[in-house]
Amino acid sequence: MSRATALDRADLLNRTRLAAETSREGHRDSEMARAIVELDFLAALLDSRWRIPGTSIRFGLDALVGLVPVLGDVATGLVSAYIVMRARNCGAGNGLVARMLGNVLLDTVGGSVPILGSIFDIYFKANNRNIRLLRRHLQR
Repeated sequence: MSRATALDRADLLNRTRLAAETSREGHRDSEMARAIVELDFLAALLDSRWRIPGTSIRFGLDALVGLVPVLGDVATGLVSAYIVMRARNCGAGNGLVARMLGNVLLDTVGGSVPILGSIFDIYFKANNRNIRLLRRHLQR
């Protein structure tokens, strides 16, 4: 296991533990906080896991797997839909879910263009957008 991977897993465990400890309203909030941390980790893995050396440009598995025609975009689209489904379980309303699905659809369709789609994936980052939307919704 690489050092970076071990550090990422340790960071995820620490954030999950912290979310559970700071939960004020019991088991349900603890589960929701843990789910949000897991979704945040998954979104970062898909959209911003690595950085292009010498730049501030970040990319993830979405851009890499998207290089595989059709199957890559379908696979990452399914994972993105899973994130939206879990967001729904965390309390996202119909309007927010529709907006998140729109981001996923745009990302999947835009990312399906060979080569240019991967460049689009690097800059659009639908999953990170959706997690920010979910966090904003839950803070209200």
